Amino acid sequence: MTYLWVSVAVLGVSVLLSELIRSAARVFPRDYRIYLLEAASTFQLCCCTHELKLLGDSAHLELSYGLALTYTVTLVHLVTFQDATCNPTAALESVCRGTRSLRAAGVLIMLQFAAAVASQSYVASVWSQGLSDIHLQHQSTDFRCFDPLGGTLLEAAVVELACAFVFQAACMHVHKLDERLQVHFIAAVVTAAVYAGGEISGAVFNPVLAFSVQFPCSGHTYLEYCFVYWLGPVLGVVSCILLFEKIIPFLFGGSTIGLDVPAVQKKKTQ
Repeated sequence: MTYLWVSVAVLGVSVLLSELIRSAARVFPRDYRIYLLEAASTFQLCCCTHELKLLGDSAHLELSYGLALTYTVTLVHLVTFQDATCNPTAALESVCRGTRSLRAAGVLIMLQFAAAVASQSYVASVWSQGLSDIHLQHQSTDFRCFDPLGGTLLEAAVVELACAFVFQAACMHVHKLDERLQVHFIAAVVTAAVYAGGEISGAVFNPVLAFSVQFPCSGHTYLEYCFVYWLGPVLGVVSCILLFEKIIPFLFGGSTIGLDVPAVQKKKTQ
């Protein structure tokens, strides 16, 4: 089990490095600080998910260990991300709700994707040190990953849509719980989604995270991955918002919730 402790150490270092960047961001005005927070937190999310994916693919962890790690790392993300969402759909949602300009959202999304690319170089440099057997094994294949889909493209897209829908619904209603239970509830939802859909699509339901972790894998074209990991989650989020803010209030005679309410944060952590 030495490889497991090495991976835990890699996860810890990735979080600490990102936390240093977030701490340094405090000296900047809030208008600029949010961009650094997004970059640092997206970097953390992608780095940790890369390591967790490698554990799942190469080490064949017992289910209980894998779910426990997913839940714990998700908790860490939720506690440390502060105001960052690490998800392009959240930035687009904020534009639709009028809480952020299109230009600001565009800069935010570009920084998220830049951080996702940076995480690829970072984890490759860590894996190249050969700190554990699974790192050495991955290095021997030139850090290649293979087909992440365990079903057809349509099945995988439906799973991503469903996971995004459930996650968005959880974020929209988590405020009804006691504040001390909120992060545990979201972490439990993420863990359940990974358990339910992980074998079919990886249960990423975050376009920028998928771009970093799944898109480099062989087996499918770029457009096919866009269909699964970009279109699926976007449709999931949109359908969830329409259902709870438009369709249900209309059917039951209530007033619809306008698009001027604050955007719900979507912190997808795995």
